[in-house]
Amino acid sequence: MKRLLIVWWSMTGGTRQLAEAAAAGARAALDEADARAEVEVVLKPADQAGPDDVLAASALIVATPENLASMAGMMKDFFDRCWYAVLDRINGRPFAAIVCAGSDGQGALRQIDRFATGWRLNTVAEPLLVITHAQTPEAILAPKVIGEADRARAAELGATLAAGLAVGLW
Repeated sequence: MKRLLIVWWSMTGGTRQLAEAAAAGARAALDEADARAEVEVVLKPADQAGPDDVLAASALIVATPENLASMAGMMKDFFDRCWYAVLDRINGRPFAAIVCAGSDGQGALRQIDRFATGWRLNTVAEPLLVITHAQTPEAILAPKVIGEADRARAAELGATLAAGLAVGLW
């Protein structure tokens, strides 16, 4: 069975909502195509995901907030823990990224791209960047509510990767 792994980290809930939407979109696409028996969707927080999860995945989506112009520390920890164990063993696998940021997101996207390039992943969709406009300490630390349009974009991203796996596109 093929597996779509979605690894996420969130402290204020925004990125979690996007990762959950991607997983729901993937499952809905598989249901629509009657392909649930062909592709499993696995949603794991970054602190619980490891090399075995990555090696077992047929495709990977990572979802992280941007913190101080970087991906979240726990997402970096995930990559650090997995790096050498999967290096040159997942070349060409489909990949996509989701970043939830207060104002920019470009720093996190650049970091994620470096990891994807190093693992020689095949980026099959444009990264999803969601800007929350949180600019004050209070707004940055407050629980996030991601709007329906952005959750729909995340669901579409998940559906794209799951459908591609189901039909053998990648």
